[in-house]
Amino acid sequence: MLLTYQECLNKYGSDYQIKKKIGSGALFMKEKGIYSTKRNASEIDVIMRKYPKAVYTGKSAFYYYSLTDVIPDHYYLATRRTDTRIKDPRVIQSFLTDEIFDVGITEIQYNNSNIRVYDRERMLIELMRFRSRIPLDYYKEIINNYRKISFELDFGIVEEYAAMFKSGAKLMNMIQLEVL
Repeated sequence: MLLTYQECLNKYGSDYQIKKKIGSGALFMKEKGIYSTKRNASEIDVIMRKYPKAVYTGKSAFYYYSLTDVIPDHYYLATRRTDTRIKDPRVIQSFLTDEIFDVGITEIQYNNSNIRVYDRERMLIELMRFRSRIPLDYYKEIINNYRKISFELDFGIVEEYAAMFKSGAKLMNMIQLEVL
């Protein structure tokens, strides 16, 4: 179980007691401000614990949904426009307006970790929105995998998500041509 420094203070009482637990091997410091009761903790869990308001998106989400086999070189996180900048070199952050940030957030189980990620329908919209920034072979791999799971997707929700963006009709046309 991962704990923040404040949670450790509440649980153990003082900084001295925390250091004592670390010394005895009952607690492990994973990063500054993040502690674990287990020796090994997943980096995905550490990132989620460190940035609890963030949502996995982009290359990370496509990989976690098995839409691509390309392991992302960074953790791609979306946050609200008003949130502070994440200065972690492992993270690439994108800032979203409040109107579109909350849409499609879900929790999935990935390698025994519960992570906040946008659902597959929202990620399809994101793929279409940023298709010109994505390498063609990577884009084709993801589109082919979307075609394979198209019967599992709720296209009513896809239409709702598309309507939230300025070019919603264009996004839906692209989805119909590429996926359906």
